Amino acid sequence: MALLTILRYPDPSLHTVARPVAAVDDRVRQLIADMLETMYEAQGIGLAATQVDVHERVVVIDISEDRNQPLVLVNPEITWSSPERQVNDEGCLSVPGIYDGVERASRVRVRALDEQGRSRELEADGLLAVCIQHEMDHLLGKVFVEYLSPLKRNRIKTKMLKARRDTERV
Repeated sequence: MALLTILRYPDPSLHTVARPVAAVDDRVRQLIADMLETMYEAQGIGLAATQVDVHERVVVIDISEDRNQPLVLVNPEITWSSPERQVNDEGCLSVPGIYDGVERASRVRVRALDEQGRSRELEADGLLAVCIQHEMDHLLGKVFVEYLSPLKRNRIKTKMLKARRDTERV
């Protein structure tokens, strides 16, 4: 396994729309393993392939307390979302240190392939529903800060660019 580099907002590659995975093969399984290792190392609960500059429809999630219940979604599709909505504070490994409220569906149903290429469908609510919607946005080239006001988004962009410049100087 290998740690992958997580792209940071406002990297333009984060706006790339991911293409479907043609087949869940050893290459995709290695990507999944590397993404899980990267997510756990970064203390995240979800990671989309887009965030590691691989533009394929792959998502890994683990919201368990012990970090031992990984959920793999290949070519995920939301087949239903509840009309009920709720606002939750969200953060993102591509926008470290930034958290803000985003309104999303309270419950979703998603269909996807697992790491063996088997089709599965699951219904999610709470944190898992938020995480699925957040990671699937990445596959569409959307970062959660795009739900915020232009003023907040510009402040975050400025902060992230300054942090990158400061890091590059060191």
